[in-house]
Amino acid sequence: MKNACIIPLREQAKVRNSWLEERFRTILPRIMDREGFDMWIISGREYNEDPVMMSMFPQPMMSARRRTMLVFYRERNNDADKERGNCEEQDRWESSDGLERITIARGRTGLFPMYEPVWIEEEPDEWHVLARIVEERDPKSIGINVSEVFAFGDGLSHSEYVNLMEALGPIYRERVRSAERLALGWLETRLAHEIWAYTEVVRICHDIIKEGFSHKVIIPGVTTASDVAWWMRQTMCDMGLDAWFQPSVDVQRFGVGAVNPNSPILPGDLLHCDVGFYYLGLASDVQQNAYVLKLGEDSPPLGLVCALATGNKMQDIVMGQMRAGRTGNQILKASLKEAEAQGIKGSVYCHPIGYHGHAAGPTIGLWDHQEGVPGRGDYELFEDTCHALELNIRQEVKEWHGQEITIALEEDIVFTGNKGYFLDGRQEEFHLI
Repeated sequence: MKNACIIPLREQAKVRNSWLEERFRTILPRIMDREGFDMWIISGREYNEDPVMMSMFPQPMMSARRRTMLVFYRERNNDADKERGNCEEQDRWESSDGLERITIARGRTGLFPMYEPVWIEEEPDEWHVLARIVEERDPKSIGINVSEVFAFGDGLSHSEYVNLMEALGPIYRERVRSAERLALGWLETRLAHEIWAYTEVVRICHDIIKEGFSHKVIIPGVTTASDVAWWMRQTMCDMGLDAWFQPSVDVQRFGVGAVNPNSPILPGDLLHCDVGFYYLGLASDVQQNAYVLKLGEDSPPLGLVCALATGNKMQDIVMGQMRAGRTGNQILKASLKEAEAQGIKGSVYCHPIGYHGHAAGPTIGLWDHQEGVPGRGDYELFEDTCHALELNIRQEVKEWHGQEITIALEEDIVFTGNKGYFLDGRQEEFHLI
């Protein structure tokens, strides 16, 4: 991609580490206070890391070392704490926001200087160290990552859980509760710097689709949908971007419906793609559509144009129903009700996006659960979060003798100031080939 400027890995690491430091200073203390935790313990072993743990490693650290523990302690500002003021408390390493960041791991781990290492060589193992750290701080509420609903809040493996409970002992075991909402809040909340960078991430995705859906890549009668999908995957790889799923391209054809992806693309075909990758640790996820002009055509049939416009209306409906504090299921129900009132036949299956493609946050429908999603859909929408606005509409096309076609759209948005905004615009016209 000629217009894309992917910065070198070393510079990416600097950017991401500056974000991580700011997130520790601003986001994490706020989320811990919001959810009522004094301490958060995250433990994982090499290549079996908690997904939250991976988001807290500075670059270029790529995995845990043997067993790695991260402990965050947020001391309460009450009169008793202020009066205590003993030397041990004053000597503690703390960031300027009053949040201790501790790592328990053997040897150098690449976590310095973002964490304070606390393992004393005389101590026998990491569980003994953890017990000491907890007892010294006497937290009233301890969060651990166990959850029946959210995968992102369930990163503590069974053996780690058993060992952790034994290390905490009977007193502190009673103070442990699920940190699922803390994990979600940490993962989903975006810094202003991350949001601005996200616009570039999505712009690059749009540029890849634009070139893939052009005569530079597609020769009607020769090129297949599979060819285009692999071109998109290869282009991402050549640019130094990591695809988080295999891109897909599918074809709808007059009188036929869905077309085998290994069959040549023909004039008059309606194309659709789904593309996503990671850049700067942030995932993109975009679906757009193209039309292959027939001989003598300079624009798509009016029925297709109207269908795309209906898809845009559906996007407006869902974004209009997004309000801070509403759950994913509430947004879904209200959106489908409004769409039905406008005579739109469609489905909504939006998901959060961020450090992961299908990321932490509220689920707003699934393609096979338009009645609502128990658990994941009951989580509420928060400010400064990003989402893949994913949906489809189904509409008959007069020029195709009333054949029903599907327009599937997906664009990445940010929800801030109690309103959703497209990170790099949206598709309102077909790509033409």
